[in-house]
Amino acid sequence: MTDPTPLISLTWTDHVTGRQGFLVVDRLVRGVSSGGLRMREGCTLDEVAGLARGMTMKEALHYNPDGRYVPLGGAKGGIDCDPRDPEAYGVLVRYLRAMRPHIESFWTTGEDLGLTQDVVDKAVAEAGLVSSIQAVYPLLDDERAARGRLADAFAVQVDGIGLDELVGGCGVAESVLVALDRAGVPYDGTRVSVQGFGTMGGATARFLSRAGLKVVAVADVKGTVANPDGLDVEVLLAARDAYGAVDRGALRAGDAELPGEAWLSVEAEVLVPAAVSYTVDAANQRLIGPAARWVVEAANMPVLPEAEALLAERGVQVLPDVVVNSGTNAWWWWTLFGDIGADADEAFAYTRRSMRALIDQMLARAASDGTTPRAAAHAIVADRLPLIAERFGWYR
Repeated sequence: MTDPTPLISLTWTDHVTGRQGFLVVDRLVRGVSSGGLRMREGCTLDEVAGLARGMTMKEALHYNPDGRYVPLGGAKGGIDCDPRDPEAYGVLVRYLRAMRPHIESFWTTGEDLGLTQDVVDKAVAEAGLVSSIQAVYPLLDDERAARGRLADAFAVQVDGIGLDELVGGCGVAESVLVALDRAGVPYDGTRVSVQGFGTMGGATARFLSRAGLKVVAVADVKGTVANPDGLDVEVLLAARDAYGAVDRGALRAGDAELPGEAWLSVEAEVLVPAAVSYTVDAANQRLIGPAARWVVEAANMPVLPEAEALLAERGVQVLPDVVVNSGTNAWWWWTLFGDIGADADEAFAYTRRSMRALIDQMLARAASDGTTPRAAAHAIVADRLPLIAERFGWYR
């Protein structure tokens, strides 16, 4: 990445509540950018800027010269508001109205932390917009067919859970499995601790459990649920609310209720932060036990740089978010542009294949360069960006 200055950086203040919202467009490719909209108490402009830069990287990483999906630039939106606040939906609608010119012209967005796609779609319609991704429509060969394909894909359910909620976790799980394969570690018995049990964390736990790994801890807003013999992931998924909080009445006799940060200290080879940004810092990384070998970033920016450096000294690899959680974004575009259809098996197979190739390339590059997976991911992006710029056009 060359110039770190984003193309556009906006701060909006809601005239009703005084709450702030942000939009950062890091780069444009063919005049369009991509990045979700998050809503959380404490969201900042700097946070959104970092996420927007990460989106530029995610788009570049999935560039396939033979595919129909053409990478876009990176962007991100954020609103400083608790999504559970009774005023949150009104704030969201007013934010979208204010951002309407940008969404109509060059920013495609969708669900992110604190917001589900159905809530985004409802608010988008109320704000007078056609779609949260309408800026990309001019780039499609057949807009009507593409929109129908994506709508059909969002209607697909697997075991009662929407396909759109599962593909990201499928990608995260595949990232874990590639790391285990390269290290020669068997799936059966490998222990996993997951922080966050919403869309990404819940799906990741499901796919890893079904692959034979043992999910020994899950953290939500109420604390940590743990069992060294393994949690019943399917029971916990069925007992969670819309925000990923598990009804403690569904716990089994051997399931223990522990404090929130306990997910860090349980004995596990794999830790998956799948909730908020900046959750693992230089202080609490000390809680991570000696069995840990990988921290897999399902959330955006969950491990601070100082913590990552300290973990590396202890032999714990951090698999970076820009690769690990990029499957959700890519799935939207693979479906819309027509690389895949509205079919769960096809979506999972394509996601697994793409993520496995990316993770394997990143880890091989890290090993050959003697560097971290994050540095290797940045190097891969640096190789790809000039190719994208040369073929499709690039704004800063």
